[in-house]
Amino acid sequence: MTKEQWAADLAQNINPANIKLDESLQQYTMTKLGGKADVFVLPETEEEAIAVIRYAHINNIPLLMLGNGSNMVVRDGGMRGIVVTFSHLDKIQITGDHVYAQSGALIKDVSKLAAASSLTGFEFACGIPGSIGGAMAMNAGAYGGEIKDIIISSKVLTKEGDILILSKEELELGYRQSSIAKKGYYVLSSEFQLAQGVQEEIDAKIADLTFQRESKQPLEYPSAGSVFKRPPGHFAGKLIQDSGLQGKGVGDAEVSTKHAGFIVNKGNATASDYIATIEMVQRVVKEKFGIDLETEVKIVGDDL
Repeated sequence: MTKEQWAADLAQNINPANIKLDESLQQYTMTKLGGKADVFVLPETEEEAIAVIRYAHINNIPLLMLGNGSNMVVRDGGMRGIVVTFSHLDKIQITGDHVYAQSGALIKDVSKLAAASSLTGFEFACGIPGSIGGAMAMNAGAYGGEIKDIIISSKVLTKEGDILILSKEELELGYRQSSIAKKGYYVLSSEFQLAQGVQEEIDAKIADLTFQRESKQPLEYPSAGSVFKRPPGHFAGKLIQDSGLQGKGVGDAEVSTKHAGFIVNKGNATASDYIATIEMVQRVVKEKFGIDLETEVKIVGDDL
C-alpha cells in the first residue's frame, strides 16, 4: 500500500484534518531538526489513538510515537511509515491529592497545576519540557525527583492496540527506563499520588528550581535536552567539560558553553551535524577517560 492509501484508510476513523502527508517533523522536535514523515497523525480521542495503533499493527506499517519531541533526534531523511503524536490528548484533572493526566499533557503544565492546588511532590518537573507519555517511558527526573516517586498507575496500549492498566510495580521504573520503553507500549494516561503541602513552600521550591534551570541550561537555543545518561560514578557534563569540548561541534551543532551536557542547534544545524557532534563527544570522552557515554536521546529515522 502507498502512504496515500494509509491516509485514506485512517481517515475513516480519524478527523482527516489531523492526518498529514509528508509532514516536516522540524516543527515537532525541540532540536528543530529532521526530515518528513510519510504520514503524520494527531488523534483527538483515545478511540482514535487506538485506531491508529491497531491499523499500523494489522498492516505491518512502521509506527513512531512522537511525544513533545524533547528527547529525540530525527535524521534528515525523515520517517517512513506513520508518525503519531498524542499532543491533543492533554487533559489534566485533579481530585483531592490525586492527579490524572493524559499522555499529551506537558509534564511542566501538570507540575504547575498541581502546585496551584497546593499539592507537593511534582515540583521537580516544573521545567522538564516533555509530555507525560514521554516522561513515563523514560522515568523522567530532575533535581532529586523522579516519576517513580509519585506514580500510581498508567493506562497504556500494546503494539496490538490492546489496553492495559499497569501498576507502579509493573511499570518497572528505573534510571531512564521502564517496561513501557522495553515492551513498546504507548501511554494513554497516568495517575499520580501527591500530598497536601504549604503553598508558600511549594512556590518557593518551584521558583528556586526555575532559577537553577534558567541560569544553568542553554534555553536560548533549540536542543534535545540532556544528551547523555549519567555514567556510574560520574557526571556526563563534567566529563565533556573536562575534555575541553564546550563550544566544539559540527556545522551549527555545538556542545553548549553554558552546560556541557547539552548540544544546541545554533541556527542552521542539520540532524547529521547534531549526530556527528554526539559521536565526536563520545569518541573524545572514551579516549580521555575510557568511559562510554550512552545517549539519553533517541535517534530515529533515515539518512538523506
